Amino acid sequence: MTQAPETPARTADDLQSDLGWALGVVLRGYAKGAQHVIADVPGGPRGYQVLTSAVAGTAGTQLALANKLGIDRTVMTYLLDDLEKAGLIERQPDPADRRARRILPTDAGRAALCELQGKLQHVEERVLGALAEPDRTMFRDLLRRVATRIDEHDPLADACSPITEFADVEPATRARRRRS
Repeated sequence: MTQAPETPARTADDLQSDLGWALGVVLRGYAKGAQHVIADVPGGPRGYQVLTSAVAGTAGTQLALANKLGIDRTVMTYLLDDLEKAGLIERQPDPADRRARRILPTDAGRAALCELQGKLQHVEERVLGALAEPDRTMFRDLLRRVATRIDEHDPLADACSPITEFADVEPATRARRRRS
């Protein structure tokens, strides 16, 4: 019986040239910082997305926003209840269909989003700190182009799912390492 040759241990140089490793490290760094910033937003990342859509004027109706963000409409109802109780959004009857509700930001919601975006900008600056400003701009542009292309072929149903999927993989990976 022949044994398979041993796989050489990966070196730091191997990891640094591995796209998956680099993307994972960047995602983890951003996710940790962003999670801290939006921890007090009702609904966390999803609440932040709803608030962002409301302030941008792209939220539309409750159902349209649930579909856009890939959030179950029952979950969306509870999320909007929490955001409304916090004074960040309000729901108003849609003039075109009084059965539907439009999601609108409050002044407090606009102010909160402005503050959150400022804090997230600091997180982004820490994550991209190794790059000079022209390189940061180029990195954002290149990343946006790659993400847009991927999303055209495999659209995200829920903007939170990459973080959730990544978070679910991490504990499993750590558990396997402990068993080894």
